[in-house]
Amino acid sequence: MNTKGIIIGIILALALGGGLFYRFTHLTSGAGEQTEKQEAGHKEEKAGGREEGKEGHKGEKEGHEGHDEHGEEGKVTMTAEMQKQNGVVVAPAKKQRLAGTISATGKVEANADRIAHVSPRISGKIVEVRASLGDSVSAGQALASLDSVELGEALNRYHQSKTKLALAQSNMDRIKALVEKKIAARKDILQAETDYKMAQSELHTDEERLSLYGVSASELQGEGHKRPLLPVKSPIGGIITEKHAIVGELSDPSKSLYTVADLSSVWVLVDINEKDLAKIRKGQTATVMVGAFPDLKLKGRITYIADLVNESTRTVKARIEVANPGRKLKPEMFATAELALASDAPPVLAVLAVPEEAVQELEGKKLLFVTENGTEFERRPVELGRAAVGMVEITGGLKEGERYAVKGGFVLKSEIKKGELEGHNH
Repeated sequence: MNTKGIIIGIILALALGGGLFYRFTHLTSGAGEQTEKQEAGHKEEKAGGREEGKEGHKGEKEGHEGHDEHGEEGKVTMTAEMQKQNGVVVAPAKKQRLAGTISATGKVEANADRIAHVSPRISGKIVEVRASLGDSVSAGQALASLDSVELGEALNRYHQSKTKLALAQSNMDRIKALVEKKIAARKDILQAETDYKMAQSELHTDEERLSLYGVSASELQGEGHKRPLLPVKSPIGGIITEKHAIVGELSDPSKSLYTVADLSSVWVLVDINEKDLAKIRKGQTATVMVGAFPDLKLKGRITYIADLVNESTRTVKARIEVANPGRKLKPEMFATAELALASDAPPVLAVLAVPEEAVQELEGKKLLFVTENGTEFERRPVELGRAAVGMVEITGGLKEGERYAVKGGFVLKSEIKKGELEGHNH
């Protein structure tokens, strides 16, 4: 019995194992076929994509060739007529002597010879303020008015002297009439004339005192009993740079009420290196520039060179006097000065130089536009040397005799950038 059960169990196990083996082998073969089909499909897709890509690139290339109006990269073509319209001027590169220059930094200051501190000539109380900070004033203009006790005393003496002179005049006329009638002695007329001249001298002294205080005799005419105020006048024309006048405060000659500066001319104090002292002199021309107005170049002259060398910086102060139209240069501005070398300086060798406006900057590089046939311009990177008086030395990238755009370089640069933008769009 047990033997039969064992045999039946073995048969069932073999049947079950055979069914499982068949099932496994069938699934594996089906998966392999499916995989092969998928790989074949992928290969066909890749082949089709490559063909489409080739056709697409070919179309793009044809499109770029159709829109390339600026020729090869970095070149631009412009006819002679278009050059004339756009202000493009072509000239051959040549060597020339650059004027030697020394560059120095400094600071703008007000011209100390054109500054005035305005204060009253006598003590008094400020009763009126007529000008404020930043106002433009003229010479002789009243800036403030004071009520002064000392002025009142001077006015009293003036009126007394005026009355005394009138009496002396009347007495002299009376005695003259008596002498003519031989009623009075001649010595009386001499005494009367002496008294008159003394009264006249006293009145003149009082008028001079009032004039020193700032009050003229003409201002006293017709005043009656009205007490005039003491005017504080500006001795020069200019701009009020400081104001300390306040109504109600007491003021005296030691206190400055205003500071007036004539900024039509300013000083630029620069530091000259010790090694360059032999190259500068008084009267030498200079060009001054400030960061606030980079395109502004003002001409000036050296009017002073200090006699002492700064021990720490090894520099010497030099003063440049510069005309200041429009008052664009402000005191305390930082400035750069280019000093032209003296005529007796050692001669400078000729170098290849071009105008500064011919040099353009593109993608961080300095370049010129060079042409061989006069109509096709190629951008050429160049190396720059020193600059002087609107010219710059070319140390590399350009040969003597090569033709380049002296003017209109910015227009050519714009055309190249325009062509690059069009290329990117396509």
